Amino acid sequence: MVRLRQNMSQLQIPQHSGEDSPQTGTDTLTRTPSISGSTISTSGRNGQKSGIRFPQAIAHRGYKAMFPENSMGAFQGAVDIGAHAIETDLHLTKDGVVVLVHDPSLKRCFGVDKKVSECDWEYLSTLKTLREPQQSIPRLQDLIEFLATPGLESVWVLLDIKIDDDPDILLSTTAKTIESVPATRPWNERVVLGCWNENYINVAKRYFPSYRFAYIGFSLPYASQFLSDTHSNVDFNLMQHMLVGPIGARFISKIRKAQRKLYIWTVNEERWMEWGIRKGVDGVITDNPKLFLEVCERYSRKDKEQVGSGAKRGGQAKNIRMHVNAFLLQILAVVFIWVYWPRLATKGKSNAKSVKEGPAATV
Repeated sequence: MVRLRQNMSQLQIPQHSGEDSPQTGTDTLTRTPSISGSTISTSGRNGQKSGIRFPQAIAHRGYKAMFPENSMGAFQGAVDIGAHAIETDLHLTKDGVVVLVHDPSLKRCFGVDKKVSECDWEYLSTLKTLREPQQSIPRLQDLIEFLATPGLESVWVLLDIKIDDDPDILLSTTAKTIESVPATRPWNERVVLGCWNENYINVAKRYFPSYRFAYIGFSLPYASQFLSDTHSNVDFNLMQHMLVGPIGARFISKIRKAQRKLYIWTVNEERWMEWGIRKGVDGVITDNPKLFLEVCERYSRKDKEQVGSGAKRGGQAKNIRMHVNAFLLQILAVVFIWVYWPRLATKGKSNAKSVKEGPAATV
């Protein structure tokens, strides 16, 4: 299998068959390392560009389809199969260490009925995942040190800043942790800070003045405020189903007009991966980055019978079902926004106007 880092500026997407991608009979996919999104283009045997641009493969909590989520095994696995980026979640321990865990509770992944914020790092470091192969909880420091390894300079990371912790403390500690690890490529070219509301974004801007940010969410009306010049360094990381249909299409057009990036989550079905390619999004966040790269490769060969699910894999009826499901999810999201949004949108507000000195990062 072709390893992602064999060539920093140009390489083939792996075939994932255990062998190197063939040099003849197919178009070649080339990638330029960048956090900018759609940097894959195709060229035929005559060397002319075909004009096809593909989203980057962003590994959701690492290569979650094959490894325990948010583990070093999942991150290594994502790199090994050629993912462009890693998406992961940040929480803060009781003693001020930034750890990579999705839930505020340890129950689902580790079988311990405690919150991350209630535990010291010394205790958390002893835990193992319920899922095999068992893995330990990594710190942000562990991931950053891994990405600082020579040869991995093209891999970037999308950090999901959870709103369970004080934004000033979490973000100041995150900044100190990242800055403590030297790298040949600047971290502000490799790290994107994802935040769930404007309060967290405003705090993040203070601690990461030269970085890019991404609004994470599913409310398009709320997201629209980040199209303003005030938030010119804010891109979008949106729930994919909310962008299906005419309203979503108009919002995608607005994002393009504002020259911002669009990442979509969490895309695990081939048909929705194809949808992301057709819409020209900048990154597809998926539990299975290997599958997404394979879908991109089939597109590069322009073999319509092989692309994704296709007519021979369910046809129009399945497309209709998928769009109906997307519409139902949109309705559920509207209900969720109506019930819970006042609480979500105000998270971190009490600290948004005053900078507090957080604890020194444990590195």
